[in-house]
Amino acid sequence: MKDSITMIRTTLFLLFLSLGPQALAQDNVGEESTVRYPAAYFTEWAPVTAQDMMDRIPGLSTGSGFSGSSRGRGGPPGKGGGSSGGRGFGSGSGGSEILINGKRTAGKNNSTDSQLGRITADQVDYIEIIRGTSGELDVRGSGQVVNVVLFESLSSSSLQYELRADQSQDDKISPSGSLSYSGQQGGLNYQISAEAADVHYMNLSKENSVLGDFSPNDIIRESNTTDGDNSTLSTNLNYEISAKSSARFNALYSEGTGDSELLRRTIDLTLTPNIEARQREASPSAIENWEIGGDYEFNAENGGRFKVLAISNSFTRSSTRERWDVGNTGFETKNLFLDSGSTTKERIARGSYTFDIFQGQDIELGAERAQTILDSNLALGTASSTGTPSVSHGGLVPVSVSNANSSVEEIRYEPFAIHNWIISPDMSLESSILYESSEIIQRGDVSNKRDFSFVKPKVDFRYDLTPSLQLRGTIEKVVEQLSFRDFVAATDNKDEDSDVTAGNANLRQEWYWNYEINSEYRLANDVGVLSGRLYYEDWHDRIERLDVSTSETSLQSANGNIGDGIKYGIQLNSSIRMRMIDMPNLLITASFSAEDSEITDPFLGTDRRFLYSDRGRTSLGFRHDIPTLNLNYGLTWRNQFDGNRTRIDIDDIELSAGDPFWQSFVEWRGFNNITIRLDMQRLFNNGEFCRERQRFVGRTSAGILEEIEDQCSSSGRSASLTINGTF
Repeated sequence: MKDSITMIRTTLFLLFLSLGPQALAQDNVGEESTVRYPAAYFTEWAPVTAQDMMDRIPGLSTGSGFSGSSRGRGGPPGKGGGSSGGRGFGSGSGGSEILINGKRTAGKNNSTDSQLGRITADQVDYIEIIRGTSGELDVRGSGQVVNVVLFESLSSSSLQYELRADQSQDDKISPSGSLSYSGQQGGLNYQISAEAADVHYMNLSKENSVLGDFSPNDIIRESNTTDGDNSTLSTNLNYEISAKSSARFNALYSEGTGDSELLRRTIDLTLTPNIEARQREASPSAIENWEIGGDYEFNAENGGRFKVLAISNSFTRSSTRERWDVGNTGFETKNLFLDSGSTTKERIARGSYTFDIFQGQDIELGAERAQTILDSNLALGTASSTGTPSVSHGGLVPVSVSNANSSVEEIRYEPFAIHNWIISPDMSLESSILYESSEIIQRGDVSNKRDFSFVKPKVDFRYDLTPSLQLRGTIEKVVEQLSFRDFVAATDNKDEDSDVTAGNANLRQEWYWNYEINSEYRLANDVGVLSGRLYYEDWHDRIERLDVSTSETSLQSANGNIGDGIKYGIQLNSSIRMRMIDMPNLLITASFSAEDSEITDPFLGTDRRFLYSDRGRTSLGFRHDIPTLNLNYGLTWRNQFDGNRTRIDIDDIELSAGDPFWQSFVEWRGFNNITIRLDMQRLFNNGEFCRERQRFVGRTSAGILEEIEDQCSSSGRSASLTINGTF
């Protein structure tokens, strides 16, 4: 509660400072409320990349310099990855979109915003924030469109490099590097990039538990270390064939490996004297990801525009987890073998035609076809006195796992129509209707086939009270795409007492009606931006944990449709240059969000929040540029509201909380555009994440408490040193 009150006060204070006599209208807002920042705007900060330029725009980034695409690297296998966003390409999105020369990249992993750190600042003519809507845009239905416009140079090229060293809490240094070559030759604009990195993670965990009668149970200490590597090669090509047609092509290939070792020490407090047990786990893993995409656009004499797009990608992940009991003499006895692998493939084709129908009105007609395939397998072996050990199960006895080997395929068709109407210079209305038809087939251990269809309307109305103040109202039916991982059995990395989680072949899409009001006010003299959002979501067929047990002696839960619910909240953001105190190069950002939700829990029959639904978040940060010293630095503090964040399952209940997250940086630009940057994370605490797990005898609903586990973990403080430059 104190955090939320502090953040509200901070936001109001920044608002009070900014709303001085000069707060009339931002001088670089155009007649159609488009905000343009020419290259000259950024000259005093001597930016090196397009991302450096974006970081200086109020309301566009965190304001603290942490939004750069080159500021971080991917984790080792098993820590993330795969296709970004939902399946398919979509006809529009609700968030901000980034375009380059008015176009977005025909890619998902190799997306447009990932290129910003590889575009040199001297290539940029201007950056514009398009707050209206138009059939001429390459994206539709977005809240805000950022267009990075490059100079039309006949011939130019540049080479950008980056060297980086990361230090984790155990003082190990992990090096990485990247090269990016970009240029323009006539109508061809090209970019080729290569990255390679060593990755090292270390996480320390401590757990104390008591029995149901609150007597001591045990103490567990864990050290989990992962060493891996990642490498990526990507290219983006853009060719202006003529004044009326253009084509783009992009490709990406990445691979990585990782080896995790976990050491666990358990002290049994129920016995006197206490007994100590040790275990070791090894989990080698690997990933492979590739993607190719392209699009072609033709502009007709009558003003119509035809566009076709295609993407194909694949993401493969494999992991083997083995666990040993370690005796006092160091002799190890294997007791668990868990091997899992999956490959996700996606093929997307989309075409559309946009044309004017009346003055100030246009319509886009098109269709998208997407095919998604998941091939998944899992093998479980345990130490057992019965059964025959198998080499393919690590020398242990195979255990039958339901739905362990499956293939899930979805073929989806989505015709759409989008109508754009510029009612007046101050008002615009975008309305769309999409029809989604899909077929999902599951083969292997489970055979199932189902058809789905949805009509998805949307209305987006924008009104510019002034060129600086915009209001926006949206009503939309949103159909969430299913996660194929929920269909099949998978490894359970969150609970040591559970090896696998069950799959559910009977899932159907969750969907909701979204009602929201947005406002944005751009303060005069480039002082900053204030924005807010109110939203209400009416959910149906919500997907969370439910009971899939086959018997009372084998309780199991899986993700499934649990019913209907509601969610609502508010978001406030401010990004302000402190010109009012004669410090225009000090950019302060603050944000506040609060959210509530309600749904009936399938295990207890009581009302509760949505699973993993935040109560709210706050953040406060600053970025200070000192042009005379070629220096800038910043600090960001982020925190989420703890309390009443509960996960209820069939046989346990979890409550979670976490420390605030601190992040800072200092950056200096030297000769020949060489930039040296130091980033530090979790400066003032270890950034612990804690959870309390209440285990029950039998079902949670029976209320027979068996054990309470109090566990906290942290990866500790870390730092990174980055050197980059251009030739």
